Amino acid sequence: MSASLLPWLQAPAEDILARHQGHALLLQAAEGLGGWQLAHHLAASWLCEAPVGPGHACGECASCRLVGAFTHPDLQWVVPEAIALERGWLPEGAEDDGKASKSTSKAKPSREIKVDALRKAVAFSQQSSSRGGHKVVLIYPADAMNHIAANTLLKTLEEPPGDTKFILLCAQPHQLLPTIRSRCQTRALSLPQAEVALGWLTSQGLSAVDAQTLLAACGDLPLDALALAQSGVKAEHWNQWPSRLAKGQWQQLPDWTPAQWVPALQKLGHDLLVKCHGATPRYFSPQALDGLAPGEASLHGWLDELRDTQRQVDHTWNAGLMTEHLVRQARSRLNSKA
Repeated sequence: MSASLLPWLQAPAEDILARHQGHALLLQAAEGLGGWQLAHHLAASWLCEAPVGPGHACGECASCRLVGAFTHPDLQWVVPEAIALERGWLPEGAEDDGKASKSTSKAKPSREIKVDALRKAVAFSQQSSSRGGHKVVLIYPADAMNHIAANTLLKTLEEPPGDTKFILLCAQPHQLLPTIRSRCQTRALSLPQAEVALGWLTSQGLSAVDAQTLLAACGDLPLDALALAQSGVKAEHWNQWPSRLAKGQWQQLPDWTPAQWVPALQKLGHDLLVKCHGATPRYFSPQALDGLAPGEASLHGWLDELRDTQRQVDHTWNAGLMTEHLVRQARSRLNSKA
């Protein structure tokens, strides 16, 4: 058992380390489950010079320290530049499209994994190990590869180098080429049991009420629930904003970006639609939806509008104007009986 792993990742990590024999692992994990942490731990374990237990990284050897610093010469990270910037991952070992972070460039950072990054990873996989062990290529999110990049990877997976392991991490593996999926061993991470997730959240400082409410608000994804709590949202805030939104109480609404508002509104629309059919809401308590009874047609139209907005949420619109549009649109839909 590794003390550095989230509690719900312990069993999957041990099983993979004990059973995985292939050259390519496709790891399916929803954002908020800790898939990146598991992938990082697996890479560190395969490169560790003094593994413990069933093969866990020791965390102390020179190799583990290099992995932790993103500078291990036998580990290649392939991530889009936008994600690398958002998470502070721009070390020497992190590859994006081959142009990592040129401060002089005004181009918007890409969320796509392009062919240049995969060509570098393929070339890396064909080189000899610098430290005499395995080499690891970690691709995240794997479903961000464009078609040319995916085909470049496919050729290597068909004839894999003997000492290189590939980890493909993504939330939607169905978006990968079927031929890529067929050449990988697949492992899907399940949601943790409620008591495990709630216990972990309370260990992070959340009250029992906040932990339960925010875990439900985030679809049972513990890391998302923690992030929501760290943004200042408590149970009472989550339960109150739908009615405040419907009443037009703008000053009492959460100070969210459009990228945060859209999924929150989608959850509200989903639960109100579920309520129309007499089922139990998933993200909100029934009490939080009391007094809200928009028409079913209005809800369907609203969810269609939000899906369209989701495709543009990363556009460089004025965030304030976009948020104002979203809340006004929501108030109109919530008060429509059509």
